Amino acid sequence: MKWNTYDPTPFYDEVLENSEDPRPVADQLFTYLKSLDNPELQARKAASKLCIEEMGVSFTIYSEGNNIDRDWPFDVIPRPIPADEWKLVGEGLKQRMRALNLFINDVYNEQKILEDGIVPRHLIDGSTNFLKACKGITPPHGVWANISGTDLVRDGEGVFRVLEDNLRVPSGVSYMIENRQVTKRIFPEVFNEQSILPVSDYPTHLYEMLASLSPREVEFPIIVVLTPGIYNSAYFEHSFLAQEMGAELVEGADLFVDTDDCVYMHTVDGKQRVDVVYRRVDDTFLDPEVFNEHSMLGVPGIMRAWKKGNVAIANAPGSGVADDKAVYAYVPAMIKYYLGEEALLPNVKTYLCHIEEDCKYTLENLNKLVVKPVNESGGYGLLIGPRASEEELEKFRKLIKANPRNYVSQPTLDLSTAPVITDEGLSPRHLDLRPFILQGKDCWVTQGGLTRVAMIEGSLVVNSSQGGGSKDTWIVET
Repeated sequence: MKWNTYDPTPFYDEVLENSEDPRPVADQLFTYLKSLDNPELQARKAASKLCIEEMGVSFTIYSEGNNIDRDWPFDVIPRPIPADEWKLVGEGLKQRMRALNLFINDVYNEQKILEDGIVPRHLIDGSTNFLKACKGITPPHGVWANISGTDLVRDGEGVFRVLEDNLRVPSGVSYMIENRQVTKRIFPEVFNEQSILPVSDYPTHLYEMLASLSPREVEFPIIVVLTPGIYNSAYFEHSFLAQEMGAELVEGADLFVDTDDCVYMHTVDGKQRVDVVYRRVDDTFLDPEVFNEHSMLGVPGIMRAWKKGNVAIANAPGSGVADDKAVYAYVPAMIKYYLGEEALLPNVKTYLCHIEEDCKYTLENLNKLVVKPVNESGGYGLLIGPRASEEELEKFRKLIKANPRNYVSQPTLDLSTAPVITDEGLSPRHLDLRPFILQGKDCWVTQGGLTRVAMIEGSLVVNSSQGGGSKDTWIVET
């Protein structure tokens, strides 16, 4: 493949140091790709699409009130990261999750961090994700967010930064695993020549973490995956993980809480007690007795069973109090407060619009910044200032002025790039990375994660729900 037309500048490219020389971690990959001409690359791309169709890997997007199932969007050229660099990233992620879980437990109990003024009290009191029904609870091991997906970006200097924390029902890990399966089938030769760390062990680690939460000391706790159903965008993942763990995939109607305040599952042999619920249902739909009384997705009484310690729920209800883009800005301070350490992974500079000075700066520089609502996910509700029209800028000025607590802004980052296969050949596209962290009795980080890539040239939006694609992520031992 000819690389002389591939120009990664002015951004940090994951594969090339400049237009001619690969980064050391990508040397063998670069050499291999150079040996393929464009027709051969296009054939591999077509083969990956067929492979995804055969495997049934799908993703649901919502458009104009309709649910559209589409094949998982995938680019076949992997994104390599050196193992020694990833080891440091992994330590930073573990540190971050320890602090975040201490914070969540604190705000639902003593609230020392609020009393000491490290995090402003009004951020918690005004948070839609602070659930009063969870006050006074401490889940197993003191851990609320058992499964988290932390979004990382590499900036123009090549530094990994945390873009946001996803602590409620983070998705994407099944696609990380399937991406590896597809890449192995399309580029089997490359795996024979270098040591690429595995990702297929995630379901085993997930099962062990969930089992460690069981309220009963039994050899094989009963674990279920609670899904909203087949119309949910991540239903493929729910069924995939249940099957891989040997757990039951259930909907709300499959479970009930009996008079002993324990959770049971309907089976052909009668009721069976459930020890751990890995829930993929949002907090407010989890228990119609406590939250949304019209919810058909949850289980009446499950909060009562959880509070009494008769069932474990992962992630614990209320974890989203730390899944707030305004609270995110205080995570380095949390790490210092709870652990007495400096943050190993830096945040992205964040302006909090509830602070008068930050709000003034944001409004005056709207055309240079990315503005985010604090509780949205999936790339919804964003303003990318440099790409916005004057009408969009004016709309956001009004939104920020009306509810400054609901908005934060960040500089428009020079996100790193990596090559993707287009019809014409190779072209750079911006990307991010979502590694997954499991925390129960112990803490564990995936070897890599889900690399999401913008499929439109120049776009900074990588979310799958917004038309982004993905790549296999290689942690390479050199």
